[in-house]
Amino acid sequence: MMVTRRKIVAEGSIPRKLDGATLHHFRGSLGRFATGVAIVTFDGVSRRHGITVNSFTSVSMEPPLVLVSIARSSKAHDELKDRPFTVNILGAEQQALAMHFAGRPGLEPLWVEGETAPRLSGVLAFFSCTPWAAYDGGDHTLYLGLVHEFNYRKGDALAFANSSFTTIPESQLGVEELL
Repeated sequence: MMVTRRKIVAEGSIPRKLDGATLHHFRGSLGRFATGVAIVTFDGVSRRHGITVNSFTSVSMEPPLVLVSIARSSKAHDELKDRPFTVNILGAEQQALAMHFAGRPGLEPLWVEGETAPRLSGVLAFFSCTPWAAYDGGDHTLYLGLVHEFNYRKGDALAFANSSFTTIPESQLGVEELL
């Protein structure tokens, strides 16, 4: 069933705040795009933090840059500014870890003291970064990081689509063997 197409910004107009029904529909439309699941970890002023995200992307190979989008409403948002961080890509078996850093605490995770920033043990891949730039992204901040350390292991990836966790089989990941 196709839902009626919605137009939220008229040509040449200033973007408006979405009403409840339109916001719900917009979020549902965005949710059709399957994403990987990651946790951004860093040492803040007062303590160590982790934030579950699904807005992560590579930006540049030369220099090696990645981007994460962090909600301004996140408790740790303000402490991330100008701090080294690690993007931890989760394996399919790490859903509990994603939930832990999304506000539903479980068992305390195992930390690894990275040279640049703290990271989580056993993740599918990680990228430890120093701050490169930060940009206004509406109700989010877009943080770019210069990658200093990275690695990956074999395994299926944890993904999120249609408001549910799912798995991306390793056979669908990367092209390393082709290069």
